[in-house]
Order: sequence, then C-alpha cells, then structure tokens
Amino acid sequence: MGAIRALPDLLIDQIAAGEVVERPAAALKELLENAIDAGATRIDVDIAGGGIQRLRVVDDGSGIERDDLPLAVARHATSKIAVPSDLESIATLGFRGEALASIGAVARLAIASRAAGKPHAWRIEVEGGTVAPVAPAALASGTSITVEELYFNTPARRKFLRTEPTERAHCDEAFVRLALAHPEIAFSLSHGGRLVHRLVAGTRAARVEALLGESFVGGAALVEAGAPDVALSGYATRPAHATASGGPQLLFVNGRHVRDRMLAHAVREAYRDVLHHDRQPSYALWLAIDPRRVDVNVHPQKTEVRFREPGALYPFVRAAVERALSAGAADAPAVSAAHRLGVGAAGAPTGAAGGAPAPRPAYAQGAIALPASEPSPFYARLFGERPADATGTSALPETGDDHPLGFALAQLHGVYVLAQNRAGLVLVDMHAAHERIVYERLKASHSGALPTQPLLVPATFAAEAVEIAAAGEHAPALDALGFAVTRLGPATLAVRAVPAALADADPVTLVRAVLHDLREYGGSAATEARRDELLASMACHGSVRANRPLAVPEMNALLREMEATERAGQCNHGRPTWYQLTLAELDRLFLRGR
Repeated sequence: MGAIRALPDLLIDQIAAGEVVERPAAALKELLENAIDAGATRIDVDIAGGGIQRLRVVDDGSGIERDDLPLAVARHATSKIAVPSDLESIATLGFRGEALASIGAVARLAIASRAAGKPHAWRIEVEGGTVAPVAPAALASGTSITVEELYFNTPARRKFLRTEPTERAHCDEAFVRLALAHPEIAFSLSHGGRLVHRLVAGTRAARVEALLGESFVGGAALVEAGAPDVALSGYATRPAHATASGGPQLLFVNGRHVRDRMLAHAVREAYRDVLHHDRQPSYALWLAIDPRRVDVNVHPQKTEVRFREPGALYPFVRAAVERALSAGAADAPAVSAAHRLGVGAAGAPTGAAGGAPAPRPAYAQGAIALPASEPSPFYARLFGERPADATGTSALPETGDDHPLGFALAQLHGVYVLAQNRAGLVLVDMHAAHERIVYERLKASHSGALPTQPLLVPATFAAEAVEIAAAGEHAPALDALGFAVTRLGPATLAVRAVPAALADADPVTLVRAVLHDLREYGGSAATEARRDELLASMACHGSVRANRPLAVPEMNALLREMEATERAGQCNHGRPTWYQLTLAELDRLFLRGR
C-alpha cells in the first residue's frame, strides 16, 4: 500500500477551519456576511466569552428552506455561484460554501431558520462535524445561528486563541467593519447581554460618525470621485488633524472590507508631501467597481482582492484623495492657542527643557522670486486710522473672504510673517510656505524628463534577477527620472547618470530604491512619486530661508501666492505653513472680559 491516502471529511473540515475560522472574529464575519447576503434589514449579534464561549447572529433575511439546511452545513454547497463563469463577477460577500461546514467541524453549531413565505421554522445542529436530523423550531422569520465552544474538540488549536478581552476586541472590529460597509442595515451588538452598539439604518455619514466618532468626521475631507465602472467615496483625515498614533485605515471594495497593498499605497502617496513624517493618515474609503474588474477569490478569508487593471486604478484613487486634501490656504490647521504660541501647561515655553529657544542658524539667501504686492483698499483700511470698539479692540474691516490670510503686519525674527485677517492674527512660516509654492510651480513646469548629471565613473553593483528585469522593463521610466542604468553582465547593473538634484547622493542606493518601487507599483506610479521627491528637494533648496528680511509688499505677495496654491496649508514635508489665532483666543490669553 502506498503512502498517499485520502483524508477523511472531518479532518478536511478541520483543516479548512484553521484557514477560514482562525479565531471567533473570523467566524462572526462569515455569519454576518451570510446574513447580509440573505437580504437582512436588521442583524443582532450577541457574544459571550470573547466569542469563544458563544456567538449568536439573528437576522430578518430571506431564511433557509427546510431541505436546504443539510446542504447549508455541507462542504462546498452554496446558492451564490453555480458555474465557473460566476467566479468572474462575484457580487455577494460569500460564495465558497465552506464557512458553516468549517465552523460545525470545530464547534457546536445550531441553525434555526424560517424561509420567507413558509409557515414553519426548522432547525439543524452540528457538533464537531456530526450533523443531527432537521427538526421543527420556533422562529418568526429570518435565521438565527448560534456557535458555542469554538475549538472544543481541537484543544491544541484552542490554545492559540488569545485572552477573552483580546478575542472580544477582534469580534468588535469585525462587527464595526461590516456595519460601516452596510449602513442601510440596522445592527446591534451585545456582550453577554450588555448592549454595546445599537445602529439604526441610515446614511453612511451617520454610520461613520456613530462608529468612528464625530472628531474623525469633523477632521476629515470628503472624498468623492467617479469614472466609468468605478467610484470612490468616503473620508480622509486632513493633514492638520493627523496624529502620531494614527486612526482607522479602512478600505472597502463593493461592500467588503479588504487589505490591499496597492490601494493603501495609493492613499499614502496622496498624503506624501502634505503629511509630516511623524504623523499617520487615517481614512475610511469605499470603492465601488464592476465585479468583473476585481477578483475576490484569492484569500481563504476573502480579505484580499486582485484588480484586473491596477495600473489604471492606482492613479484614480491617489488623485481622488489628493483632490480631497487639496483645500486652499483657507483650510487652517486647528490647534489650541497655547500650543500655537509654544506655551506649555505651566506657562513655560515648549521645547528643550522649557529653556530659552535654541539659536537659529544663519542661511545664505539669494533673491526671492516674489513680486511686490501693492496695497489694496482693504490694505489701506487695515493700516489706516480706525476707531476702536467698546472693548478697546480695533474693529475689523468689513470685507469678504477674498483674502483669507489677510495682510501683513510685520516679520518676526526673520522667520515668521505676522498678518491680520478678519478672524484675528495669522502666523506664517515663510520658508515652509514658499517651499510649497515653489514645489507646486516645479511640478507644473517639469512635465517631461528631469535634468541628469552624468557620473564620471559609473557605479556598478551586483543586481538580483528581479532588479535586472525591472531595469529593462522600466527603462523609459528610469530615463524620465534622470537615471541612466545599463546592464553590464548577467548579474551586474551600471548607473551612468543620476538626477542633477541628487548628484551627491549614493547612486546605487537610489537606483535600488527606484527599481523596488517600479516593481511594486508600476512605472507610472513610481515615476511620478520619485519625480515629486526630486522636485520637493529642489523646492526646499530654492525657497526663502530664515533670516531673510522681507518688505511688507513681499510678505503680502507671499500671502496671495499661498491663497492661490493648492495644499498651501502644509509644506512639502507635511509641516504646517500657517496658524490662525482668533480674537476670542487672544482675549482668553489676556483674560479679557473676566
């Protein structure tokens, strides 16, 4: 007798359970997806013991016919696909027909269901893979599924589960993701009978606010974009509201929460030159796409997808998020007045040990390419004689919001521009602001290949096979970035030229990084990202530096340029370029009115 043998059905189901039902949250996800596919308008969830002891999902969907109950708990039996071509355009959340069989193989599973229009409900039970006969049940409508003692018959597998609070947190996360994906359905979640969430059916905005919080919605930009067979909508946190700890990073494709490297990278690239390196973006984005253009049958838990045209989808997603984040200079960062002034809780200046600020380095500075801005009637009124109001504060001029950054008052320490607008005082970091202006100009003007710097001695290095293949496949992209890379042998590449802006950098490190991006994200995406990095470096070197005196007309010219420039609220490195101090905040600082 040979060494190869067929595995028994129970062992097959237990193996599948290890992939499909790795923890209680995975089982809950499968049950919720079945309820959604059944057309439920209300889904109630109750868990106990972190979902290890019990999971119960009750829905008001279409229910299961009596004769279909045994098939529902059998392997690879489903109502959602029938022929191979159905896999090419899957429109339901579930489709493999293995979740209930896998759960029943490693738990005590009970299903009670009453099919729509039927006079009676029926029940089936599965314990460790053993299926009991169908029996009558009491249920008004829909389906109730209970899973108890997950992995009771595989104690070795159960030992890998975490503590009850950890498993409960994972269950909560699975619940929130599906509730966010389907705001048209009412949901409730209870822990051992204690209500945690009660969500009414409604709009996506209301569901997002209920689950992610008012602060997330208030600090996020609305993303809306459409193209043939694809649409993107949702929320992306504005750079000024991003934090070091980050927040939710949620991507949904056709109502399914997914983890997709390509989509996540496209979103990160949209933040690349507006978010400081110590901050993390947060977002909740919904992608609706023709099911024929996405393959969801690539992961046992259906958490990964593969797009048929990633090269077209990547720039679409990135551009949509960029447009949402590209609010003009009127979108000021919102921070407390004390933080804006660098005052800590005890009133000491923030910084190193609360001591005196470090001396600022002196920089050589050439001419600044800012045309002088002549005073407007608003400017004349701003600095002319004006009566004071009853509190002794000068009345602000009656004007519209054509100039939200106001007009310059003075320059502070050769670094900051102080301006007055209708709301109060505006502080501008002149280098950061001018850097953004120069960067956007460079991006608009450098649509072709970047200037190159030939190397006196080519830099050679031992390349991996994938690097050599990428260098050949993406030669035009390398040329556009200012690189000249040739193949010297079967395992050797030579760098003969680099972008002129990075002539002093290590050419081998640069080329390897670029080749990696070209392989991972495609020629157009990687080329644009690298080109922008080079232009950002050029903009940093070409913008006005600290200790550069500016005349008042030049300061006003800078303010007007900022108002006309996209993403002017942050410099190329994500630092804020300006802050607003309102009159009310100034009054509080000086205890006025108390």
